[in-house]
Amino acid sequence: MNEHRSTTGRRPGISLPHQEGDVGDFLKVFACTAVMVQPLLAQLVRLSTGPTQLGLAILDNLVKYTAPAFIFGILYTTIRTHSGAGVFNYRHYLRQQWAALFWPTIYWTSAYLLLLPKLQQEQHYHNWTSFAWQFVNGNAAPHLWYNTMMLQFIILMPCFWALHRLVGKRPQRGWVVAIGTALITLAWLALYQHLVGQNPGHWYLLDRVWVSFLIYAVGGILLVNFRRPLLNVLLRFWLQATVFTLASLAWMIVQMGGEWANLSVVSYYKLSATLYALGVISLVTIWWVVNQFGQWRGNLRIMHGVATYAYRAYLGNVFWQTLLWDWWGRQLATTHPWLALALLWPATWLLAFGFAYLLHLIWGCRPVKQK
Repeated sequence: MNEHRSTTGRRPGISLPHQEGDVGDFLKVFACTAVMVQPLLAQLVRLSTGPTQLGLAILDNLVKYTAPAFIFGILYTTIRTHSGAGVFNYRHYLRQQWAALFWPTIYWTSAYLLLLPKLQQEQHYHNWTSFAWQFVNGNAAPHLWYNTMMLQFIILMPCFWALHRLVGKRPQRGWVVAIGTALITLAWLALYQHLVGQNPGHWYLLDRVWVSFLIYAVGGILLVNFRRPLLNVLLRFWLQATVFTLASLAWMIVQMGGEWANLSVVSYYKLSATLYALGVISLVTIWWVVNQFGQWRGNLRIMHGVATYAYRAYLGNVFWQTLLWDWWGRQLATTHPWLALALLWPATWLLAFGFAYLLHLIWGCRPVKQK
């Protein structure tokens, strides 16, 4: 399918040029915005009681789709873009990702370990060996576990490109891959619950193994390969998709069993959370289609522009939120938790995206090497 043909006279959402924003851009922006509230909710829940704590716990479940949405969006955009070109140059791709992901990972991880070492997870470094361990496994800050997992998908991208080419436009192969991936996911979730449920401290590294999020990567690939029929299904059954998502959310809340202060009771690695994430991805995809109507099309360019800095903003968000929390957030949260949430969340978003954009401008003004 030609990605650059006009959509005039067609159902919107079937073929749009990438510069106008694809569903991957929408998913990245939604995920990045939502993920910035998760560390804040963990702080606020510990300081709250009663109905306030319940409300904060429900909100935490409401945004528990961030990592899956990121994976789905990145795989969709990457495969779609290279599919339009008809070739996947791995060396060129890695050079691009070095600037977009690997280099920001290096400087933000260094900033957390050297400037805010209190944010380390599991243990604290005490020599160069433990420093390196904390650096590479995502323990430098609460949110970097996801970064360690995401980089695995970048390295494995040729495998996903090969899967995309293997499936092609053949529905039978698509069904085989979809069903096979669902079975792998169910088996992995069962294994995770068995191992982590018995020895959570010994198996925490399973959180950042790429297989845990395979279903979202494959989902992004299948949406590229079968975009027209899948979008038609979503548009036709949008109400059912909404009910499915809300039911999955309710299941997650019930699974908390009244332990509102323990947000880890419901993790990404439960079937309820997996279904909820897939439901949210479906709804965001529907919203992307809606934005392709004339009166909404301006949002496409905005989302594409914001999505350009989403990953870099994500890496730095906990840094800025920690500074705001230590400066005035903790004091406000003890008396007015909802006000603290309403102020800290957008402030963190603005600082994270603003700094990411500032670094982009500085990097763009660097001197050009003379050959």
